Amino acid sequence: MLSHSNLDKFTFPFVIKACLASSSLRLGTQVHGLALKTGFFTDVFLQNTLMDLYFKCGKVDCGRKVFDEMPGRNIVSWTTMLNGLVSNERLDDAEVVFRQMPARNVVSWTAMIAAYVKNRRPDEAFQLFRRMQVDDVEPNEFTLVSMLQASTQLGSLSMGRWVHDYAHKNGFSLDCFLGTALIDMYSKCGSLEDARRVFDVMESKSLATWNSMITSLGVHGLGDEALSLFGEMEGEEGVEPDAISFVGVLSACANTGNVKEGLRYFLRMIYVYGITPIEEHNACMIQLLEQALEVNRVSNYVDSMDSDSNISTSFEVESTDRVNERHESWSQHHITFSKWDAG
Repeated sequence: MLSHSNLDKFTFPFVIKACLASSSLRLGTQVHGLALKTGFFTDVFLQNTLMDLYFKCGKVDCGRKVFDEMPGRNIVSWTTMLNGLVSNERLDDAEVVFRQMPARNVVSWTAMIAAYVKNRRPDEAFQLFRRMQVDDVEPNEFTLVSMLQASTQLGSLSMGRWVHDYAHKNGFSLDCFLGTALIDMYSKCGSLEDARRVFDVMESKSLATWNSMITSLGVHGLGDEALSLFGEMEGEEGVEPDAISFVGVLSACANTGNVKEGLRYFLRMIYVYGITPIEEHNACMIQLLEQALEVNRVSNYVDSMDSDSNISTSFEVESTDRVNERHESWSQHHITFSKWDAG
């Protein structure tokens, strides 16, 4: 253990960040006490770091107390306070702090805009964005993504296009984060053509980007295109799907009544990728089976969701593809659905 003579103002923030990384609030409060005892607590960097610890551990009152007792605050202090209140769903208090801030940077403006979006108050998000422009503060990528989400909440394709145009005119690159948000906005606001156009021009795509486009195609009734894109992602691009990917794929099958393919992908998800079905997967399978089976057989499937019984033989899955070196070829599995008729 370090003696008091080995401590300085740089030691405490470092230790507090370690407490945060390990979610050790108890140790953090002990460090707080030691800082008070040794006279280092007046350092603003230490106080900001400690305030961040309390807010991220859900101790809003403790974080507020640190802020209120600070003899001097910088922009980081105010922004940490604002972010802490927003992340702990104290929107009214956050609004008060935002109004009181002696200076605001892009982080504080964006935090407040994101808070309005999170609380489904898109009109106020746009009003604040306009005030941000009047104050001559340049938005960043996170600001624009929040504005796209606000456009989606309003169901306003025109506002979403305005944000897209703003991003283009101000030199924002169409990276994975912004591009995926644009795809999601365009799809949910009814312009699948614009969503696909954004997707096609993106040079780099994350799994979230692929998932968004696949889901968008399926929701808009273009199941074959959704499945084709999934195959491109998995094959040509070598991107491994996750549970969300299969929600999109199964939704596409369900929306187009493609029972056979739906069952095939459901099995592939389980036996090739080892993904345990979640509620959304089961909902898609129910929808598929309702289209192909009698109501009493759907009832049996619902009952099987809550059981640990294994699904046995009759539906054969055929393929010679290998997803990657660590996956066993799923063509080796011969599964039988005693309760399901693949038709």
